[in-house]
Amino acid sequence: MKPVNVGICGLGTVGSGTFNVLARNQEEISRRAGRVIQVAQIGARRPNPAADTSEIPTTNDIFEVARNPEIDIVVELIGGYDTARELVLEAIANGKHVVTANKALIAEHGNEIFEAAQANNVIVAYEASVAGGIPIVKAIREGLAANSINWVAGIINGTGNFILTEMRDKGRAFEDVLAEAQALGYAEADPTFDVEGIDAAHKLTILSSLAFGVPLQFSKAYTEGISKVTTDDVNYAEELGYRIKHLGVTRRTEEGIELRVHPTLIPEKRLIANVDGVMNAVLVDADAVGPTLYYGAGAGSEATASAVIADLVDTVRVMTADSSNRVPHLAFHPSRLSDLPMLPMDEVETAYYLRMQAIDHPGVLAEVTRILAEQSISIDAIVQHDTTEELVPVVIVTHKVKEAAMNRAISAIEALDSIHGEVTRIRVEALDAQ
Repeated sequence: MKPVNVGICGLGTVGSGTFNVLARNQEEISRRAGRVIQVAQIGARRPNPAADTSEIPTTNDIFEVARNPEIDIVVELIGGYDTARELVLEAIANGKHVVTANKALIAEHGNEIFEAAQANNVIVAYEASVAGGIPIVKAIREGLAANSINWVAGIINGTGNFILTEMRDKGRAFEDVLAEAQALGYAEADPTFDVEGIDAAHKLTILSSLAFGVPLQFSKAYTEGISKVTTDDVNYAEELGYRIKHLGVTRRTEEGIELRVHPTLIPEKRLIANVDGVMNAVLVDADAVGPTLYYGAGAGSEATASAVIADLVDTVRVMTADSSNRVPHLAFHPSRLSDLPMLPMDEVETAYYLRMQAIDHPGVLAEVTRILAEQSISIDAIVQHDTTEELVPVVIVTHKVKEAAMNRAISAIEALDSIHGEVTRIRVEALDAQ
């Protein structure tokens, strides 16, 4: 049978890893696919010494790959938004199937791309766009197809998880660990996407659409970073039986779908609370199977290549089938996507950790608890350590309440003469079956 010709666009970390794994495991991969899968062309600005591509035709023009009539599948690994979108749409227009690891591309332009793919009867596969080598897209889209999914929660950015792990285990400050993460190559020179939650929000947007059958809506994701988390917060969380993780949460409610990324206190006994370093994990709660956890490397050359090549194999298996007989891009048939709205953050209901600096005199705690009671916020725990300082740290963990009520309470607490500075607020998630 005629080999399947692949064009790889982008020869960076993931591109070189994909080329190397394809070359090393070609026999095994071909046995799984039923046909030989071979790299026939590479589009890259420069060679990468990590991969010996000297015998493969190479071009500086990635669009040449998209137009090459000999190419069956274009693998987009250049990253970014605009050029990647143009490349993928050009490949689709030329009848090419597409495999991509680009979460930003799918989260922000996926609706347009999938519509074009449907019209041109081609496949766009994107397993590697979420959580690196963890096959979470396939798990939700196919493995859990019998279930109604309740919620998905994930540690889906390794850089943020590395920073919080180091802060907890070694008592280091955020800025210190961030500098090390940059030196190790875990974080970019501009770490905004990682530490402020944008990278995780791209991935969570994809998971939400797969879980609930809604169009991709990255613009409605709430994002909050970890740069304001202190070692005090990490230590108080430990004392209370929690660990702080930079968590992405998407949950279906009667009013709409939650889509949010933020620092989160998780009970320390939860498996996901014990995912450390640069590792990723996604916890899915569904009605029939209950909670399932997916853990593994969320980035890296060959870990991500594993997911890219899995998409190549799946594509080869079904590339001759009509689009109506393939697994839908977003798990649900395009005509059956839901219009359930994304909830604004004010309407989200969760528990909260609050830390504040109070002047050490009688009645301060009574004033704070009175304000919480006025907003119908009940208290789960209070921590106040003895100190000789004039300002006393007070930590309160509440039961669930809507964010709007908590916002009103925090504003009123910060207005008290007895409270110094801003109130630190971190959300709390039990992550138990609901």
